[in-house]
Amino acid sequence: MARKRRFSTFSLSFLDIMSCGFGAVALIFLIIKHDVDNRVDEQNLDLQAEVNLLEEEVLDGKEKLVDIKNTVSDIDQRLREAQGLARIINKDIDAVRSKIVELNDEDQDQQIQSLKDKLKQLEIERQQIESEQEDRANNVRQFLGQGDRQYLTGLKLGGANMLILLDASSSMLDDSMINIIRRKNMSDDIKVGSQKWQKALAIVEWLVAQMPPETDYQIYAFNTQTQAALTGTESQWLNVGDKAQLEQSIANMRKIVPNSGTNLFNTFVAFQQLDPLPDNIFLITDGLPTQGRKKPKGPTITGPERVKLYREAIDEIPRGIPMNVILLPMEGDPMASAVYWQLAQATDGAFITPSRDWP
Repeated sequence: MARKRRFSTFSLSFLDIMSCGFGAVALIFLIIKHDVDNRVDEQNLDLQAEVNLLEEEVLDGKEKLVDIKNTVSDIDQRLREAQGLARIINKDIDAVRSKIVELNDEDQDQQIQSLKDKLKQLEIERQQIESEQEDRANNVRQFLGQGDRQYLTGLKLGGANMLILLDASSSMLDDSMINIIRRKNMSDDIKVGSQKWQKALAIVEWLVAQMPPETDYQIYAFNTQTQAALTGTESQWLNVGDKAQLEQSIANMRKIVPNSGTNLFNTFVAFQQLDPLPDNIFLITDGLPTQGRKKPKGPTITGPERVKLYREAIDEIPRGIPMNVILLPMEGDPMASAVYWQLAQATDGAFITPSRDWP
C-alpha cells in the first residue's frame, strides 16, 4: 500500500514565501528611513545658515549700539561742561554788578566804565553759550555717526528750499561690478542691507539733520523712474519742522530696494515741477547715467555714451541752482569724478567723495 503524504504548514515553500515578505518589508523600511534622514539633514543645513546670519546681524547691532552709547555719553559730557561754564559766567556777572554798585565815587568813573565793558562782554558770551545749547536741543533731527569725528566738507547747507536726490539704481548695491551682479540675484533684504546702500541712506539722514529749522525740503529717489520719499508729494515742498512727516520720509527711504539703471534726465525734469524751484540741490550718486531721453538700444553702454547722456541731462538744470555732488565711486566709471566736479564748480556747489566712515 502506498503511504499517504502529510501536509505541513512549515514546509520549505512556506518558509521561502515568509522570508521574501520579511525581506521586502525591511527593504522598504530602509529606503524610507534613508530618504527621511536626507531631508532632515537638508533642513538642518538651511536652519543653521539662517541662525549664522542672524548671529552676525546681532553682533553688528551690538557694535553699533556701543558706538551710539559712546556718542551719547560724549554729548552729555559736553552739555554738562557748557552748563558749568555758564554758571561760572553768571557768578562773574553778579560779582561785577556788585562792584559797580559799590563804586559810586566820581574819581572811579574809569574803573566803573571798565567794569561795565567787562559786564557787556560777559553778557555776550553767555548769550552765545545759551544759543549753542538751544541749537543742540532744537535740532530738527538727531544723527549719530561713528564716534565723535567731525569733518570739514565744504557743503553749503543753507537755503529756503533744499532738494536731496538719491540714486537708487542697482549699482548702489556695491562698489565692484562682480558684487553688483551677485547681489542683483539675491533677496530684497540682502539688497537693502548692503553696505553701500546703507551708507547712502546715512548721508541722507546726515543732510536732513543739518537743515535749518525754517527750511522747506524734498527728497527724491531715482533710477529709471523718480519718486518722492513721501508718496503723493512729488511736486510739493515739505516743512522740516513737521517731525512726524520727516521721520516718515526717512522710514520710506529705508524700504526702497535699489534696482534698474540710472536716468538723470527724467530726474532733472521731474524736480522742475516744484514751485518755487530749489535753491540748493544735493545729488548722491555713484556714477554717470545709463539711460536718457530715449530708451537704450542695447543691454550695454560705453563710457563715452554715458558722458553723452550726462551732458544731455545737465542741459535740463535751470541756471543759478548750486549742485552739491556726493559721489560714492564705482569701478568701471573713471569719468564720473571729473564731470561731477566740473558740475559742482560751474554751479557754485561742492563736490566730495566721502571716506568710508562718513558720515
